[in-house]
Formats: sequence, C-alpha cells, structure tokens
Amino acid sequence: MTEVVLRAFSPGDIDWLVAQHGVLYANAEGFDASFEVLVRSILEAFAASHDPTCERGWIAERNGKPLGSIFCVRLDETRAKLRLFLLVPEARGLGLGRHLLEECMGFARASGYAGMQLWTHESHKAACALYARTGWQMIDARPVHSFGCDLVEQTWIVRF
Repeated sequence: MTEVVLRAFSPGDIDWLVAQHGVLYANAEGFDASFEVLVRSILEAFAASHDPTCERGWIAERNGKPLGSIFCVRLDETRAKLRLFLLVPEARGLGLGRHLLEECMGFARASGYAGMQLWTHESHKAACALYARTGWQMIDARPVHSFGCDLVEQTWIVRF
C-alpha cells in the first residue's frame, strides 16, 4: 500500500470536494442539494480570500487519488474553526481521520490560536468519538431542520 500524503488544498479541488460532500451526505444522511451549495460557498470564499499565515486546507491522497480533507479557518482573534472534515468510505478506519485532525489542530496551535471550534451533527458518531478522544468538548446541541432533514446540530470546542 502506498503512503497517504497530505497536500495543500488548491482551487482545483473544489469540484471534487463539493461532489464528495454531496454524495456522501446524501447517501448517509439524506441531505438535499442545499448542502452542496453551502460547501461550494465555503470553498470558494476560502480560495478567494484565506490568509495563509493562519488559515489552511489539506487534502489527503494516495497515488494521486483524494481521500479526504480538513480546513482550519479563522473564527476570531483567538480561535480557529475546523471545517470540511471529510473522509471517503474506503479511507475510514485507517487512522487517517486522526492524522488530519492532529495536523489541523497543530497548525492552529502553531498559528497562535488559543483553541478551536467546530459545528457538526450528532449522527456523525465516528467523528464525534474522535473529537472526544482528542480533547474536544461538546458545548451545545440543538434540534434543527437543515439540508432537508431533521438533525441535531452540535458545537464542539477545544482549548490549547
């Protein structure tokens, strides 16, 4: 098996990321197309105006094939926001999610942030378990209707 590498996100990754988010979340959660619209808007804004000194996106790949992503963006003066954390099904269970999360958190810490925040849904059991194992705490959970589904939205934080 060839080693997985993490490389910097580029605007050429946008279509792949939008498509993967759309397909994976539609299949697993029943999300409608409004989720893809949100993902595209986040990615296009990041590509257009992120500050590389304190914001970064990574793509995990093996043999040139993308397997996942994670992004660190500025939330405010002291906190970063984790965004667009995704692994394709064949990349799950290999420790790649933890590797991506540690890379993102390490970058945030090295960039001078005192902590991070993320937004997710309780149905993402594996991701939530990973967050808990790596020091994150859920600080809010509320029922919502988003992306055509009834969901429980969660906010998690970690302090460095």
